[in-house]
Amino acid sequence: MVAFLGWPGIVWADSPRPTANPAGASPTVPDPVGPPVGSAPDGDTVGGKDLASRGLVLPPDAPPLPADITARGWVVADASSGVILAAKDAHGRYYPASTLKLLTLLSLYPRLDPAQVVTATVQDEQIEGSRVGLINGGQYDVATLWLALMLQSGNDAANALSRTAGGLEPTLEAMYRTADRLQAYDTSPGGPSGLDVEGQRSSAYDLTLMMTAAVADPQLLAVMATASAQIPAVPGMDEGFEIQNQNQLLLNYPGTLAGKTGFTDAARYTFVGAAERDGRQLVVSLMLAEQVPIPTWEQAARLLDWGFALPAGTPSVGDLVAPLPAGAPSPTGPETSPALPGAPVSARTEPGADDLALLPLLALATGSIGIALGTFVWSRRPPVSRRTPGGSGANRAPVRQRPRDPIS
Repeated sequence: MVAFLGWPGIVWADSPRPTANPAGASPTVPDPVGPPVGSAPDGDTVGGKDLASRGLVLPPDAPPLPADITARGWVVADASSGVILAAKDAHGRYYPASTLKLLTLLSLYPRLDPAQVVTATVQDEQIEGSRVGLINGGQYDVATLWLALMLQSGNDAANALSRTAGGLEPTLEAMYRTADRLQAYDTSPGGPSGLDVEGQRSSAYDLTLMMTAAVADPQLLAVMATASAQIPAVPGMDEGFEIQNQNQLLLNYPGTLAGKTGFTDAARYTFVGAAERDGRQLVVSLMLAEQVPIPTWEQAARLLDWGFALPAGTPSVGDLVAPLPAGAPSPTGPETSPALPGAPVSARTEPGADDLALLPLLALATGSIGIALGTFVWSRRPPVSRRTPGGSGANRAPVRQRPRDPIS
């Protein structure tokens, strides 16, 4: 029997997948009454009914959880077996911040030639939030842009990759399709960067599915596990510079395979990572966390230690569902793209200036004795410590840190 701990949460009626609205007002604070909880298109809880709990879900006789875990939603899962070891509000739909870039990687990497050269634009250079430092007119191959995206969470790289894939509309279509294929029905991308937009959501469960899929792909894993990379020079404007991986779990936790950080004012701190020990691969995800008393990567490390210490045969509290077969029809409906006008992606918000012609619908359900219970029903148009690298020399550009906005 699975043990349930914590508050029961708020009852929400929610569609299988809301659609993000990049044209709407961006959230600036965390959900004031808690996020909606997601489900599969058929109404079931993905991964097992026990994961519908808004509180802690633990195996029987589990050892005490580590202290100082501040995340409101989190999951620890064994990617080797697909067993979920413990969770808290696994399907709560939180703002993902830059952990959403993992879905961008999964969705666009197969579509883009890594050798293709992309010319950066002023929109890339002036993008909101964290930037790796692309320069208008500079030329960067796609392989470098992937490193800029995943190592330093460059929103400028996200913008450039999205444009190379055809723009915001096909990018969103690819992201929805990938989310459907992974059965990540809590995830509603509003753009490739993870900047907060109206209706954009994900869950600790879905981030775990995404990381499990990414570490199973050697090419994607190689990108995320890279310690440092060189951003090329722009003749006459910039001599080039070196970037380092911001994932402190990779730098400080033995056995780490990959990870992705995120932060916005509304999402607070988010994180997803994977590590391997004694032939087992565990994945951990955290949403709506704080950096005190310990940073999110250390919270992830403590949860990984807890998971690795569980004895073999510990009962699961749920399962990681397998991706749908290639070519399988989407269970969420016809594979149509979100409707967007053809304007270029804006530098003010990525996503944001491309108007998504969808607005969330608000339904009010009234209860008895004059008490009104508000129920949000979102519309859905489905598709779908730094490491300094060793070595130096005349051919290496100086290591340089560009100023970065803390918003990722």
